Amino acid sequence: MRAATFFDGEEWREGTLVEHDGRMLVRDEPPPPGVPRHEGVVIGGFTDHHVHLQLIDASLLDGSRLGRVVDLGANPAVLASYAADHNSGTPLPEPAETRRSALPSHGSPEWRTRVEFAGAFLTPVGGYPSDRSWAPAGSVREIATAADAASAVSEMADAGASCIKVASNSTAGPVFDDDLFRVIVGLADSRDLPVIAHAEGAGEAQRAARLGATALAHAPFAELLTDEGIAAQAASVSWISTLAIHDGPQRATAVDNVRRFHAAGGTLRYGTDMGNGPSPVDLNAAELAALREAGFDGIRLLRALAPADPRDPASVLLVLPHQTSDPLDARPLKV
Repeated sequence: MRAATFFDGEEWREGTLVEHDGRMLVRDEPPPPGVPRHEGVVIGGFTDHHVHLQLIDASLLDGSRLGRVVDLGANPAVLASYAADHNSGTPLPEPAETRRSALPSHGSPEWRTRVEFAGAFLTPVGGYPSDRSWAPAGSVREIATAADAASAVSEMADAGASCIKVASNSTAGPVFDDDLFRVIVGLADSRDLPVIAHAEGAGEAQRAARLGATALAHAPFAELLTDEGIAAQAASVSWISTLAIHDGPQRATAVDNVRRFHAAGGTLRYGTDMGNGPSPVDLNAAELAALREAGFDGIRLLRALAPADPRDPASVLLVLPHQTSDPLDARPLKV
């Protein structure tokens, strides 16, 4: 038993670190007098809100500093199998060599990264990314009618999706008209699933928000939003960062939009679009640097990383040297 400082997802708090069934747990209670203090501070595994598991060696996630990932575009059958294998509990229940996985696995990590997913991209006939060679088989549903939309949303929900991904990229093909976009939002809402939109092209970020999307899969990078547009976005949708996938003017635009969005009270979540080009299968130093450039540091950066609550028995537990340490310095908390 140790006294410990821990991060509850919003603030630093004091609690007690105990051992239970061979792993460490945080209890939200004061330690008894005289109990020694744990060296360092405790934090849950971080979240990457935008990954593509079929485009990476997903087995490398297990045992990483990412306690949870959200896949935003892949074959729902593959993802459902992968999630079933990983979400029964964070600690590995059996030796690595006997594990079952829908995707390749190797090594002997101490935990599995929790997997949530949207399933397939929903897009108009001929829309993005239906013509992209990188899109895995079964990862796109082309929607022409409300009936198509109902079938696709039901398929994703029944597969275990936690959200619905809608492609709205006017630079790469057709986009849904307003009516069909609203139909998809309504169908998703009926299954308690938020809609996350890939909004790209002039006016698409504003349109997606106006039509009921809950979040944007990328901080807007195609155009510099007006302050009025930023305020409207901050009041209606959250953004997933993905700043490091850009360079040049697009990166500068995205960083500027994020800086003003945050200042306006908008909610931003860390996400990397993992699988879009070479990227670490772990925390991404380049994404963290871009977020700092946009004004995120200290507790604001930690909130964007959405670490799990260490009081949750299923949470991955990490330790940082200090409350102000770089998240890249996080290491597994050992018994």
